[in-house]
Amino acid sequence: MDLLTEKQTASESIYKGKIIDVYRDDVRLPDGSAGVREYIRHIGASCVVPVTDAGEVLMVRQFRYPFGRVLLEVPAGKLDRKDEDPLAAARRELAEETGATAESWTYMGAFYPTCAYSDEVIHMYLAAGLHFGQTSPDEDEFIETARIPLADLVKQILTGEICDGKTQTALLKAFCILKERGILS
Repeated sequence: MDLLTEKQTASESIYKGKIIDVYRDDVRLPDGSAGVREYIRHIGASCVVPVTDAGEVLMVRQFRYPFGRVLLEVPAGKLDRKDEDPLAAARRELAEETGATAESWTYMGAFYPTCAYSDEVIHMYLAAGLHFGQTSPDEDEFIETARIPLADLVKQILTGEICDGKTQTALLKAFCILKERGILS
């Protein structure tokens, strides 16, 4: 047995929800002793950093119930199905939440927001060559959009004003990519 790998010995579904499913598993630990793991299964999601030709990012503000406040985030949303193409989901979410479409897309990698207790994977994209239309948010989605210079958003991350993990990671990756491409100074 690998020195770090745990082996599932039993699994129990605790809750089946609209967005998440919760499980309790018995596991065999690397040293042979028994343990328990409680975790969440999530269908997955995509997020996008849409950058205008002027170097501004289309951001969304929305109320996040678990924190009881409005957060500033990159456009994002869950996959419609486990096998949905994450780029298709990113394109859909960008259009729904900001009304924008993009000519070019760069995959920036996968983000595991809570790897200690969830299998959620968020696929991150950088979008450029934006064209603008009408928003069409989901029925239960109430959002405001804002255009904010990417450099200002990086400062907000560093001062603790932007707390959302996917937003921090996606914006910082986009900043590094655009600097490397010579688009930002």
